[in-house]
Amino acid sequence: MTEILSSAQMRAVEALGIESGIVSGLELMERAGAGVVAMIAAQWPDAPRRAAVLCGPGNNGGDGYVIARLLVQQGWQVALAAPMPSATPDAQANAQAWARMGETHASLEDTQFAGAIVIDALFGTGLARPLAPALWQPLAQAQAAGARIVAVDILSGLCSDSGQILADGAYLPRGADMTVTFQTPKPGHMLMPAGGMAGALRCVDIGRGPQLAALQAQGLRPVRAIRAPVAAELDKEQGHKFHHGHGFVLGGGVGRGGAARLAARAALRIGAGLVTLGCPPAALIENAARLDAVMLRAVKDAPALAQVLADMRVNALCLGPGLGLGAREAALVGAALASKRATVLDADALSLIAQSADLRADLHAVCVLTPHAGEFARLWPDLAQSGLSKIEATRRAAQGSGAVVVFKGADTVVATPQGEVSIHASLRERAAPWLATAGAGDVLAGFVAGLLARGVAPFQAAQMAVWLHVDCALAHGPALIAEDLPEALPRVLRGLGI
Repeated sequence: MTEILSSAQMRAVEALGIESGIVSGLELMERAGAGVVAMIAAQWPDAPRRAAVLCGPGNNGGDGYVIARLLVQQGWQVALAAPMPSATPDAQANAQAWARMGETHASLEDTQFAGAIVIDALFGTGLARPLAPALWQPLAQAQAAGARIVAVDILSGLCSDSGQILADGAYLPRGADMTVTFQTPKPGHMLMPAGGMAGALRCVDIGRGPQLAALQAQGLRPVRAIRAPVAAELDKEQGHKFHHGHGFVLGGGVGRGGAARLAARAALRIGAGLVTLGCPPAALIENAARLDAVMLRAVKDAPALAQVLADMRVNALCLGPGLGLGAREAALVGAALASKRATVLDADALSLIAQSADLRADLHAVCVLTPHAGEFARLWPDLAQSGLSKIEATRRAAQGSGAVVVFKGADTVVATPQGEVSIHASLRERAAPWLATAGAGDVLAGFVAGLLARGVAPFQAAQMAVWLHVDCALAHGPALIAEDLPEALPRVLRGLGI
């Protein structure tokens, strides 16, 4: 998986290399600048060779001076503005090197942005407080002039750790055309809204790999980007249906069964050997008219569910989609949790847990909770209002609940009680806006439940389901409805070599 380092973690990696004498700060700055220049050439090989470089006071600005110097050496016409003087030794050294080649201006005219590629090296990953309008004004000018903007590390005005906007947004909606970052992506490249403003994201290896490996050996635990599953994780080699698990989905009453049917079909499609939908007796006929391979079982109340769970071959549960919010449904959630089976809790089940300290106390390590933003706020109002990044909020929710938490969105974050975190950014080439449709979350819950039935551990099941969910949406494309997602899964799995 791709590692994603916070600004503090990346500073620690960089400091280890410098302190050990493996590399100097100036060498890293030179490599970074060369990487940006190479990415510009690859992205726009036929662009007019005109650039406007905006340099800030820190090392991000130092990268900008290197970029300006290298572009001039390649025959580019470069205008450079530095609203503030350099404040670090390495940045000062590169500012002096630039001064021997070209002028440094306090600001640039609009005409200097028109038709140019604008390099934003103002603040990068070091920005931790709101950016004053006077400092982002050059970028606003550049966007107004229609210039292409290249952000060095991250667009100035965005927090690289939380993904939040640290400016008033006057120039941010369009964002950058390309962002070039170094060694690993940062959380702000994956989290919304900043992730949606990165443009094309390019990551340049500047030789920090050995230091990163050394710090990981000492206990550094970066967030990781969720990867595609491999064939060995999903293939069925042999065995009968019970070798691949029996998933049980609890549905709601008459007229409320659609969400549970979506989840059940998804669980079966992803490879559970058997899937049964349990529902109130009055809803059996409705569900029977809509289901074939998914089996049916009348579940009147919690004691009836306990009878179902006496069969230990029923090894994974999915509760919540269309379930209902009454006392009966709360008792069903309690019975499911008491069984200690691998359990996906979504939708109404999450609302019931939010209302009940007893149900919350019964959460356990093989539960997977799949809240969207509204459900997360009901479950953990303090975390939702804390100002923490989505990564940190999800990590604390998982630690506090003792369960795996899947905080859904275009930037889905998955966390374990032990503090492991992964993220899937449905952005850029993996943007799937068609998932904003009724029932898509029910299908995701079913994917997780089916993988749990097959014996996949909760954290891995959640990650695989999130990736496959988005890939099914991409495989189908526009006009997607939730029913299409399980039907796209065979094509996705074939693409993985399964």
